[in-house]
Amino acid sequence: MRSDLPKVVFPIGDRPMVCAVVDACLAAGCTRIVAIVGHRQELVRDALKEYAQKRQVEFAVQDQQLGTGHAVSCAAPLFAKETAQAGHRVFVLCGDGPLIRASTLRAVADRHGSTGATATLATSIIDDPNGYGRIDRDGSGRFISIVEQKNCTPEQLKIREVNPSYYCFDAQALFAALPKVTRNHLTNEYYLTDVLTLMIAAGKRVEVLDAVPPEDVLSINTPEDLAMVDAIYRKRVRE
Repeated sequence: MRSDLPKVVFPIGDRPMVCAVVDACLAAGCTRIVAIVGHRQELVRDALKEYAQKRQVEFAVQDQQLGTGHAVSCAAPLFAKETAQAGHRVFVLCGDGPLIRASTLRAVADRHGSTGATATLATSIIDDPNGYGRIDRDGSGRFISIVEQKNCTPEQLKIREVNPSYYCFDAQALFAALPKVTRNHLTNEYYLTDVLTLMIAAGKRVEVLDAVPPEDVLSINTPEDLAMVDAIYRKRVRE
């Protein structure tokens, strides 16, 4: 992005892009939203201050950048009530995906609830999967794991079904599994995706839903990407 600003504060539709993610969560019926902040967190807090003033957003702090699994674990103290018993659903989403749709979140939550799953994730099939974690399935098409691109074999790099990071978990099971995640040997980070592997190994039900339109997972890694996503977002608002 040619800047040291947190990506989530760059504007989409004249507002920080993270606001679009919060709006989708609210429209989908989320009753609590926790934003995990770290690098230059004061800018992210300022971007979300109107939501925070309305008590629609709370904050958890990730003081070290140790991966997605570590980030989510930093929010654990705020979910003491939801982890006291099974059955509380929690989404885990990225703040830099402003094309997210409330309808997709509702579809994920509905599948999660109707199947009694411990975890449910939405995937997308895209022409260029470069940069995304791949959805690894067995010969019968059953989900095995998410493999981050850095860890993919040459065959796995050819997979076009990707992980756009739309997750729904049973909160109790999520925060119970996170301490069991170990650091990845290549990146030295804790991956949230490893939680799914642990759940499957424990005999838990993990549902996979191909529900994310390819357009919605467009990456924003350059100012040119930002301009393209901004144009799509504005077109949706007009329509």
